[in-house]
Amino acid sequence: MNTAELVAEPFRAPHIEYSHLAPMLIIFGVAIVGVLVEALVGRAWRGRVQIPLAFAGLGGALIWLIMLAVNQKPHSVDAEGALGIDGPTLFIQGTILVMAILSLLLVADRQQETFAAQAAALPGSEAEAQALAKGSVQTEIFPLVMFAVAGMLMFPAANDLLTMFVALEVMSLPLYLLCGLARRRRLLSQEAAVKYFLLGAFSSAFFLFGVALVYGYAGSVKLGDISLAVQSGPGAAAGTPVEVPSVVLVIGGALLAVGLLFKLGAVPFHSWKPDVYQGAPTPITALMASGTLVAAVGATLRVFYVAFENLSWDWRPMMWAVAILTMIVGAIVAITQTDIKRLLAYSSVAHAGFLLTGVIAMSEAGLSAVLFYLAAYGAATIGAFAVVSMVRDTGGEAGHLSRWAGLGRRSPVVAGIFAFFLLAFAGIPLTSGFSGKFAVFSAAIEGGATPLVIVGVLSSAVAAFFYVRVIVVMFFSDPEPDGPSIVVAPATAAAVALGLAATVVLGVLPQPLLDLANTAAGQLFVR
Repeated sequence: MNTAELVAEPFRAPHIEYSHLAPMLIIFGVAIVGVLVEALVGRAWRGRVQIPLAFAGLGGALIWLIMLAVNQKPHSVDAEGALGIDGPTLFIQGTILVMAILSLLLVADRQQETFAAQAAALPGSEAEAQALAKGSVQTEIFPLVMFAVAGMLMFPAANDLLTMFVALEVMSLPLYLLCGLARRRRLLSQEAAVKYFLLGAFSSAFFLFGVALVYGYAGSVKLGDISLAVQSGPGAAAGTPVEVPSVVLVIGGALLAVGLLFKLGAVPFHSWKPDVYQGAPTPITALMASGTLVAAVGATLRVFYVAFENLSWDWRPMMWAVAILTMIVGAIVAITQTDIKRLLAYSSVAHAGFLLTGVIAMSEAGLSAVLFYLAAYGAATIGAFAVVSMVRDTGGEAGHLSRWAGLGRRSPVVAGIFAFFLLAFAGIPLTSGFSGKFAVFSAAIEGGATPLVIVGVLSSAVAAFFYVRVIVVMFFSDPEPDGPSIVVAPATAAAVALGLAATVVLGVLPQPLLDLANTAAGQLFVR
């Protein structure tokens, strides 16, 4: 093509279906407005503006997303092929928005007592003391949370690998900052943030290197084109076959898996989870344990169900090994933990293994089961961390397990609710955890992964031990004279109530949500 032809060729404007992308755009818009509020609104008024703004943005995005699903307008590739809007994506995005709203209840309630008064001040310095004396409140957390949620929404919707990498960074960078903003135990919080940042950057580099190798094989970063190259050979998407060894694709896929499995906290990429969960402010831990996990699983499903669907016999053995290790390590190491948040972190590791069991099924039933599991586990997780934020010593949250001794006598209602969440994690019948595990394990058996199910059942039995141990400490141990007190805040109590209601309803009447997950999974991922 010569220069004259290039000049004569008309410019084609990119086609962007804004109505399909509105939930993400609303959250991005609220995040940007939140930054402007920090710059233009007086300190005394920032909190009064940021809190309703954040809730309005999340609520508006959720309503718009529901309208999209009801009007049956999903299943489209938008933004020039960069984003895919389909049934599974809408279900995952809806779950993320609900988890974000519940987490924001904790953030709004605990912003003064949980988050550092001045992030730039050194722990124990005079500047920090002055900020505490003035009663300073960090309101920057709200736009940071909004940016993180926007990245979470974009991550599972990304239909090409570069967009997925951008979404990964948009989701991760605010969380690195938020993890270091704990008011109590500042050094532990900042150490957690640095560890999370360094390991996260390391895993992102693996992901990006994997993108380069996959592009070298397929000649495209779009997931549909990669699938075509896997099926028909290198360069098939461009119509110009080339000679590229298939090992390039396998190595590239493995490096992509490293980046995704890091966000899931799967073994052996789980080492960040206990430290970060323990050191981060509890509301942020709740957001990461629910929203980040949902987004990461959604992105993993899209990559392996779309791009590498025809390569399943190459990646499934690797996933088998990772799932088995994740379930076993998460369950066994949790037994040795004496800190509540670290125990819940290793519990999250084990649950990541259960989710991978559903991913490996490679079927519509497996996809539906994973979607249901994400919603059920996320609600129970936020409720559990909300209870953790209520149990407080004079120096902040009572994290050590010994401080929970006799809590059932001091506050039987709070202890009973926390015990119920633990039983849900263990998968006891009439809880959402049982419904989720039953769905995932059934799909895995149908997919020929019976050995994985056996390991999962044994791991669940081991995990039940440390859940019951916490219950025994709360109800069958003598309380200490200077034991912790229960500090109940209205929004936190609402988060606990909503999490408890979801855990009960999804355990007793799981079918409506299962039907919704089946409908979403039936549409499959758009290519």
